[in-house]
Amino acid sequence: MRAWSVQVPGPVEKGGLRFVEKPVPRPADDELLVHVRACGVCRTDLHVTEGDLPVHRTGVTPGHEVVGVVAGSGSRVRGFETGERVGVAWLRSTDGTCAYCSRGAENLCPSSRYTGWDADGGYAEYTTVPAGFAHRLPGSLDDVALAPLLCAGIIGHRALRRAALPPRGRLGLYGFGGSAHLCAQVALAEGATVHVLTRGAAAQRLALDLGAASARDAYAMPPEPLDSAILFAPVGDLVPVALRALDRGGTLAVAGIHLSDTPPLHYETELFHEKQIRSVTSNTRTDAREFLALAARHGVHATTHAYPLSRADEALRDLKAGRFDGAAVLVNDMS
Repeated sequence: MRAWSVQVPGPVEKGGLRFVEKPVPRPADDELLVHVRACGVCRTDLHVTEGDLPVHRTGVTPGHEVVGVVAGSGSRVRGFETGERVGVAWLRSTDGTCAYCSRGAENLCPSSRYTGWDADGGYAEYTTVPAGFAHRLPGSLDDVALAPLLCAGIIGHRALRRAALPPRGRLGLYGFGGSAHLCAQVALAEGATVHVLTRGAAAQRLALDLGAASARDAYAMPPEPLDSAILFAPVGDLVPVALRALDRGGTLAVAGIHLSDTPPLHYETELFHEKQIRSVTSNTRTDAREFLALAARHGVHATTHAYPLSRADEALRDLKAGRFDGAAVLVNDMS
């Protein structure tokens, strides 16, 4: 099969991501073999490709927003049929026995493994997933529309909960890419006032089209104090900016797996009055189920830009340069 492989992590413009021939993977006893139909392009894929996240597997195939159909299964798998549509997300496996898993915090499991980082992901014709971590998908959306929901949507949902937004509260979103534009739709459906702080006229227009009360430059102040904020942009310089925008008792959630260095914080203006910062680490399968149900209930939809699988490197370059709003999705053009 044809698949993309991170040969030497480094700037995506310099060709570290290569289109290569790999054998079709064989599912383990507890795994599904998935024929990939579509795979969302996530900023985490860019971090893996460029080495911002340390290499876990040499030559790994990125991609963890996978929509596909079951093409085979291991001997111990029950409950899935060949041809059934499934989703493959970032969290690939946990030990299921540690203190974190036992208390429902499997996202913190020290033995957790991740699709497109520890194991080959969806920038390929086929991938595998442990059956217990495959997601049932709503039938109302097509493959391309569903793909970004499987990471961008799920992590945005967890970030929104971590941000402790009060009912009908004022929410600031810093950065407005794949995850933020899905998070905004859930927040708006639940009655929040949303202010978007982001670079780029296209992203600002999308924010206003979706119902945001305002859309300004990332370093600008919102028109009113915020009860909660979520930092989606991987830019540490924005941490104090967002903290200054919070009202007393406000919460900032940092949603990315990677963040550039933050400058020193000024306690009186940025942390006093019981403001708090929370990180967001991966997600649980419960988060995924909750978000997919919410997305179906509220009609959450991704603004997508389709690229053929053979142009995954171009999609990552465009993501890095901010050339599109919403989310890019790779469509399997090798069938």
